Amino acid sequence: MKVLALDFDGVISDSAPESFLVAVRTFSSFEPESWLTREAATLEGLDLQAIKESPLYTSFVNLMPLGNRAEDFGVALKCLSEKREILDQKEWDVFRAAVDPNFIRDFHQHFYLERTALRELDPKAWLALLNPFAPFINLLRKRQGDGLLCLATAKDRPSIQRLLEAYLISDLFPEDRIFDKEAGVSKRFHLAALQQHLNVAYDQITFVDDKLNHLEDVAPLGVRGVLAGWGYNGPRERMLAQQRGFTVCDLEQASTVLF
Repeated sequence: MKVLALDFDGVISDSAPESFLVAVRTFSSFEPESWLTREAATLEGLDLQAIKESPLYTSFVNLMPLGNRAEDFGVALKCLSEKREILDQKEWDVFRAAVDPNFIRDFHQHFYLERTALRELDPKAWLALLNPFAPFINLLRKRQGDGLLCLATAKDRPSIQRLLEAYLISDLFPEDRIFDKEAGVSKRFHLAALQQHLNVAYDQITFVDDKLNHLEDVAPLGVRGVLAGWGYNGPRERMLAQQRGFTVCDLEQASTVLF
């Protein structure tokens, strides 16, 4: 049985604008006097295109490939607020290690409270920030019978369920094949839980993620790792992925590479 395990953000959902907006709202509650907080306030109420054109958003997205979970959005914003230049994973790891662990823990908790508030108080505005990668959605629908589809994601389940329904693909991902943020702090935990639940060999699992560090994390399990080139990565991550033996896949190649 072939299994296709998919990350959600950056693979199925073009979620960076929502993550950015929730992250800056969360950051503002921790550092209300920061210049970044003042600049981020000018983005409130703007449409999706205006947010994407913001230099602050661009800088945030450039750091996204180096993080792991929601707390790292806070680390990214702290880095930007201090005007620190981070060039690679090693520099990111050094910077993150110096950040107060209490800030990291509290940011993680408050981020999800902020997301829930936005999602529940203004669901239409929330959904407007989260477009799907439509060609990939269409491919999953077309090839749904050619493998077992699963999700391995750090996203919260209520948001996943709402978005799967909005994208009209909730039927492709039964509840027992959704491994959300509660599965663990790294994708290795997600795939271990998935493998145990499905009782399949690791080498029968293809894992698609837009973050190179996630692929590196799960590589010792023996799964096939594929970098989603349409997600939040750039030439730096794609080159390193190829050098480290991972397949780099664009949307145009996805049908052949993944199925």
